[in-house]
Amino acid sequence: MAAVAACLVLGLGLLGGAAAGSWLTGESEVPAATGEAFHRARGLWHNRPVDELFPRTLHGKAAGPGGADREWIRIAVAPDSGCANAFDRLLAKALSPVGCTRLLRATYTDATTSTVTTVGLMFTKADPDGMRAAARRFTAEGLGRRPDLMPRPYAAGGTAAATFGARQRGSWVVRVLTDAPVVVYAVTGFTDGRAVEAPEPADEATATGATTAPAQSGLGHDARGVADRIERGLLSAATAASEDAS
Repeated sequence: MAAVAACLVLGLGLLGGAAAGSWLTGESEVPAATGEAFHRARGLWHNRPVDELFPRTLHGKAAGPGGADREWIRIAVAPDSGCANAFDRLLAKALSPVGCTRLLRATYTDATTSTVTTVGLMFTKADPDGMRAAARRFTAEGLGRRPDLMPRPYAAGGTAAATFGARQRGSWVVRVLTDAPVVVYAVTGFTDGRAVEAPEPADEATATGATTAPAQSGLGHDARGVADRIERGLLSAATAASEDAS
């Protein structure tokens, strides 16, 4: 009921339209976004249904440790908001050059209810050149790999994510897109509230042979897997919106 109530507080634009079912992206290809799709993506936060941007269920074929299949179930959707106080100070500073129009967030749990993942879509004010510049900086300076730039979780009360706080963050992804004016991020922790002493970025936690706690528990795979599928859905929606307008 808490998850349903959270969904209802989103804007009417987000809730409009038919609800989507499970998001079966798997390894399917996403059409390359055109220049028109970039600009259409800017309005997706208010003109696409929440179940399209954050599907109720995400399926990840071979997305877990050792190539295991994964499934994630949405348990909460945050009210859409601005970005004031949404990020820790250093991450907010790193993202400030692209500006913030709107922030959407949802939290998922895995099929065993062992881990929780908050995924976010920060819609920016930047043009294509601005997004490319920000993406280059994040890559060149390794900003997406720094533990002091981890995103904050959305810990919805009354759900498996209720104890998902700053000290519970175990793995994360931050991606500055260049096909859309959006920053996609995901951060993962355990549902039992245990603290993670050594968080690890998802690209390291999913590397072959990784033996850290975030790697062996699948936290890195969850962060990457959820972010991948939400990003694919966003870019597909942007392309569809562009085609519909042509």
